[in-house]
Amino acid sequence: MAVIMPVSRLNRLRTLLFDDVLGLEKHEYVAVAWSFAYFFCVLSSYYILRPVRESMAVGSGPDTILWLFTGTLIVMLTVTPIFGWVASRYPRRQFLPWVYLFFISNIVIFWVIFSLAIDRNAEHVWLGRVFFVWLSVFNLFVVSVFWSFMADIYTREQGRRLFGVITAGGSIGALAGGAATSSLVTHIGFQNLFPIAAILLAIAIFCITRLRSWIEQSSASKVATSAVSAKPLGGNPFAGITRVFSSRYFTGIAVSLMIASLLGTALYILMAQLVEQEIPNVDERIKFFADVNNATNALALIMQLLIVKRVVHRFGIGVSLSLMPIASVVGFIILAIDPVLGVVTVFTVVRRALGFGFSKPTSDMLYSVVTPEEKYKTKNFIDTAVYRSGDVVAGLALKALGAIGLGISAISLVMLPFAAIWASIATWLGQDYRRQADQLRMSETG
Repeated sequence: MAVIMPVSRLNRLRTLLFDDVLGLEKHEYVAVAWSFAYFFCVLSSYYILRPVRESMAVGSGPDTILWLFTGTLIVMLTVTPIFGWVASRYPRRQFLPWVYLFFISNIVIFWVIFSLAIDRNAEHVWLGRVFFVWLSVFNLFVVSVFWSFMADIYTREQGRRLFGVITAGGSIGALAGGAATSSLVTHIGFQNLFPIAAILLAIAIFCITRLRSWIEQSSASKVATSAVSAKPLGGNPFAGITRVFSSRYFTGIAVSLMIASLLGTALYILMAQLVEQEIPNVDERIKFFADVNNATNALALIMQLLIVKRVVHRFGIGVSLSLMPIASVVGFIILAIDPVLGVVTVFTVVRRALGFGFSKPTSDMLYSVVTPEEKYKTKNFIDTAVYRSGDVVAGLALKALGAIGLGISAISLVMLPFAAIWASIATWLGQDYRRQADQLRMSETG
């Protein structure tokens, strides 16, 4: 009896934590654990390097950020059809690891070149600009591929329950990556952060292999024949682009993401200008950006683990998607009243946390009612090229507004109508998602 009681308590604790609080079912434990670890590694790798990118942007000069985003967009438009070609001709079980192996090799190359430049006391402003563009591409591709894979292996019902928990793995990884950079950068130099990021991506590849094993053993025939299929997706390499303009659903997703990027980039550029004025030291800038990332991810983690699942179930995807644009309206009003670094920083943290905590997992649920080809090609195009188009539009807009003498307060007011439009599109997307899900459910049962 003394042995049974602790086991019973342990089972009750497990049921309370995993089943009741997190919404997992017993047969999902293994898959969610590997998905959690996979996203942990991906975002930890990125957030180790992200403060370096932000410092490079400030060091390059806030006036050059527009051109950095333009360069990023050009690269995105170039590589998106290439990715579509690979996805059309090779099965997912092959090209998923290839994506990460490609970026691992890039990280190693940057490590070697930065190390040589620093050892020789050579100027590396242009190298920093190239790195900024590369990391901006890296972030969107590795995260987009991750969520395409998740939408492929989990059902719609599972996505509503599990994506918040899986996203929490990324937030914890982001916290760990940011903390590593904050604590190590002044001791080992930013260039020696690169091998750590590469190792984490290698572990992510191992997580993919474990998930594939779970899928192959799954009793769900639909899952078992999707992400581990030996057949390529087929179709046109440009299908991801054309589908955006032929579907109102994808057009709505694309427009909402572009507005999100527009507002986020405007805020980013305003913060870069204030940081350049108030934090002249490079290492202190890196630490500042790492601390902003850590605060963001800590707040997002709480939302992902405890709130997002309940909001989605209680109010639906439309409400969840609307939280970030509503917060943007409030934030830009406050920033218009008090345009200082402290306000920009708090606004950035809250807005990004809502994005990671609600908008990202919820928007990825939108792809659970589309075809496998659309999950990879269309989603990848929207998450990369469309998103970066918003960056360029924001940069051009701020340059034009600055040229006519508008300050931070006036620019903040200009952003308000876009946030309101974004909120209305988010509500419509929630309704259309529900309609498509009902149709799909009827076709599956009929």
